[in-house]
Amino acid sequence: MKQNLTKIGLGGGCHWCTEAVFQSLKGVEDVEQGYVSSSEENTAFSEAVIVHFNSEVISLQTLVEVHLHTHNSTSYHSMRTKYRSAVYYFSEVQQKEVVKILIELLPNFEEQLITETLPFVEFKASRPEITNYYFKDPEKPFCKNFIDPKLQLLLQNFSKVVDKKKLGSLMIAN
Repeated sequence: MKQNLTKIGLGGGCHWCTEAVFQSLKGVEDVEQGYVSSSEENTAFSEAVIVHFNSEVISLQTLVEVHLHTHNSTSYHSMRTKYRSAVYYFSEVQQKEVVKILIELLPNFEEQLITETLPFVEFKASRPEITNYYFKDPEKPFCKNFIDPKLQLLLQNFSKVVDKKKLGSLMIAN
C-alpha cells in the first residue's frame, strides 16, 4: 500500500553505495539515485539519494541511524562538497524530527557528527545506466571493494531491518 509512503534525502558517500544500502532495507519502496541541491552555502549539487519508505515498516529514526553508520558521518575530508554528509528534509515537521533523532544518536559516536540537516531544494537523477548499480552487477570490483563492506555492516548491525531476499547471495557468502 502506497498511502504510508514518505521520503527523505540522504547524502554522505558515493550514491552507488548509498543506493545499495537503502535498497536492501525492509519498508524501502524506492531509492532515487542522483544529486541534491539545498540552500545558502549548500546550493551546489552533491551525490545523494531520495529514499521512499513505508513508515509503518521502517522508521525515519532507523533510516537516519543506518545512514550515519554506513558513511563517514564524523569526518571532514577533501571530497565533502561532492559527498555532503546530510539529511535533506521535505517539511518543517520532518526537519524537527531529524534534528531530534540526530541529538538522540550523538552518544553512539566517539567523535562529533558532521551530518547536517538541510532543506531539500532540487534533485537531478543519475543517468539510467548507473542506477541500481549494485544489484545490476554485484561482482564488479567497485561493488566488492566498497559496497559489500557496507552491506556486511548492515547484516551485522541492522539485521532486523534488512530485506534478506534482496541480499541472499551476500548472506550466503557470509
